Amino acid sequence: MTGTVGFLMLVHASLGRGAQVARHWCESGCPVVVHIDARVGPEDVAAFRAAVAGLDNLRFARRHRCDWGTFSIVAATQAAAETMLAEFPEVNHIFLASGSCLPLRPVPELRDYLARHPDTDFIESVTTADVAWATGGLDTERFTLRFPFSWRSHRRLFDAYVRLQRRIGFRRRIPEGLNPHLGSQWWCLTRATLSAILADPRRREFDRYFRRVWIPDESYFQTLARRHSSRIESRSLTLARFDFQGKPHIFYDDHLQLLRRSDCFVARKIWPKAERLYEAFLSNDPQVTKNAEPNPGRIDRLFAQATERRTRGRPGLRMQSRFPRQGWENGRTCAPYSVFQGFAELFEGFETWLEKAAGGRVHGHLFAPARVEFAGGERIYNGCLSDSAALRDYDPEGFLVSLIWNTRGERQCFQFGPADRQEVADFMLGDRNASLSVITGAWAVPLHHSGRDFAEVRAEAARLQAVEARLVRRLREHWVRAGVRIWPLADFVAAPVEPLQAILAEVAPQDGRRLAELPRMRDLTGFAAFLQRLRNEGMNPHLAGDFTADLVPPRQGREAERRRARG
Repeated sequence: MTGTVGFLMLVHASLGRGAQVARHWCESGCPVVVHIDARVGPEDVAAFRAAVAGLDNLRFARRHRCDWGTFSIVAATQAAAETMLAEFPEVNHIFLASGSCLPLRPVPELRDYLARHPDTDFIESVTTADVAWATGGLDTERFTLRFPFSWRSHRRLFDAYVRLQRRIGFRRRIPEGLNPHLGSQWWCLTRATLSAILADPRRREFDRYFRRVWIPDESYFQTLARRHSSRIESRSLTLARFDFQGKPHIFYDDHLQLLRRSDCFVARKIWPKAERLYEAFLSNDPQVTKNAEPNPGRIDRLFAQATERRTRGRPGLRMQSRFPRQGWENGRTCAPYSVFQGFAELFEGFETWLEKAAGGRVHGHLFAPARVEFAGGERIYNGCLSDSAALRDYDPEGFLVSLIWNTRGERQCFQFGPADRQEVADFMLGDRNASLSVITGAWAVPLHHSGRDFAEVRAEAARLQAVEARLVRRLREHWVRAGVRIWPLADFVAAPVEPLQAILAEVAPQDGRRLAELPRMRDLTGFAAFLQRLRNEGMNPHLAGDFTADLVPPRQGREAERRRARG
């Protein structure tokens, strides 16, 4: 038994699993000292004692009521360590574990590993100045302020007292000779180092100081080991990982292969109902002996990917953990898409032309007030998206996000205009995947052909121009992330080829196509006179630009003359 390893177990929940692991270590020839939280009821304690009955190398430490973040956990560890040192003189290394820990490698392999490092203390121990070790908490202030209140049970008092100390400039004196260090609570110390820590002539002074340090179980032994150890390996032999919020990862049955790849000797924190894990690892089968150096870094990439997936996710896919918080999305949508304003009003069959010229699916007005105008007149689109305006308007941004996600791999194009529902406009303007091509004033073309009473036309023109003017102002804001191109109607009609070629190159950049034919422009004969009449009636259609009669394409002018001659 010379040179063996002993285990200190801090147990407060899932006592059945703790007893199972304690029995495994004892039956493998390792002494175990168990500390059971004083808050655990007598029935559970009796059940634990019954489960480990008959083990002559197991002892129970004096019980403390343990509260997270307080010195009580250090006191419990001290009590268990004192019992271990007094009862088992043959122990050379003392391994601190919890009731939710699980051995990953055979005990003889751990014993042999520690025998090859007889004078080495395995304890993570870093200074706050060198490494940003803490996540979402206090670094240096945990050593210079006082923390008499529990962060969990008296959160308001805790926060208020911290603010008060900061306001008055209070600063605690760190005991002379101490250089505070931080690290994982789960360590493996030599008998000599642990004995020196507990027998330090200044222990009472150090204990008094650490009683008002925040989370002292992450700093007490990590700091004092630096005073007494002859050789420190600043790492833990226990696999314990925390997420971006500082909460421990819990290992389930489907983590079996990941735990095996870590090569660590112990893992924390194990789900109590992970039957497969307990069955696989509570064994000293020599066939699984690796004789490998513990290397949790081998799986760090997987933990980093898990954190990335949880905090950022896949582009354009919202999940429950981020949905309520604005700005937590990893990109508003998952793929590029094109929005056209004024094109369907200026060109006949623009959707059909663009679909033929560039490929893909081209929708009509997805945000039209009456219904969603899916390509081909579909009533239900990919992902069971309905053409119901009521369903779409319940969450217009979610509708657009879902459409782009459900059709990823195929660029989506759709029409938008001042007559559409405008709630989604700002969302698109802030989306890097959006490309907006806008012909201002094109809403006047359908009004020109409407044949409605001119008083109604004038009122509608004023309304549409006001809506479009607000959108155009936002299109030029500094916060806009979408790609934006704007042409006044007069400028576009005067030279349509270059803008249409640019649009074709944007929608189908891989094809490198040149325009074979232009879409058919609507008849603009008399349109200049229509705009002038609007001006005469007191409504200035300034967004259409300086539209004059000579902008009408010659073909349209000749056809109008032939119609007048036939009449």
